[in-house]
Amino acid sequence: MTFVRRSRLARRLASLAHAVPRLAALLSGALLTLALAGCGSTPTPTYNLSAPSGFTAGGSGNGQMVVVAPTALAVLNTDKVMVEPGPGQVAYLSDAQWSDTLPALLQARTIQAFENASKLRRVARPGDGVNADYQLVIDIRTFALRITDQGPVAVVELSAKLIGTQSGRILAAQVFKAAVPAASSAGPVATAALDSAQEQVLVQMVRWASAKF
Repeated sequence: MTFVRRSRLARRLASLAHAVPRLAALLSGALLTLALAGCGSTPTPTYNLSAPSGFTAGGSGNGQMVVVAPTALAVLNTDKVMVEPGPGQVAYLSDAQWSDTLPALLQARTIQAFENASKLRRVARPGDGVNADYQLVIDIRTFALRITDQGPVAVVELSAKLIGTQSGRILAAQVFKAAVPAASSAGPVATAALDSAQEQVLVQMVRWASAKF
């Protein structure tokens, strides 16, 4: 009886030893397939914002200003392109993303807009070693593709405050807004409309601020 049991055990062990290499090969093949599938996945198309050019801004003062990184709620502090399907609703485009987080991207384009308006030597970012007289503080209220009954609309709304560095007082404040209709909610179309809207807002803001410093 003992001999029979040992024989059965020996056969099972032999069968298991034979199956282990096959199982390892199957697992290896499955992992390789998954890795190749991951490498072949299509990346999300990335889009940039542009700085407005071909315009001028007045102002005869000699003050220098720094543009602080804009503030935004968590839903906008991202590289995702925001969509408002309805009142109080938030979503993101699946076929588009920004080249950087929105606040960082908008700060860079704001400084470039001032430079393009002949304010090259009077505007910088904090940390550039500039002894600034003013700070431009921006809050991103809206930067999204809004779905309306008339179709998609790119809406950009920024709140700007000009603050005296020495006094810490708010010298001027204003809200700037632009809305540009979009032919569709597809990534290339939506981001182009948002870019157009933010260019309009930046031109307004640069001209407003330039007249005050």
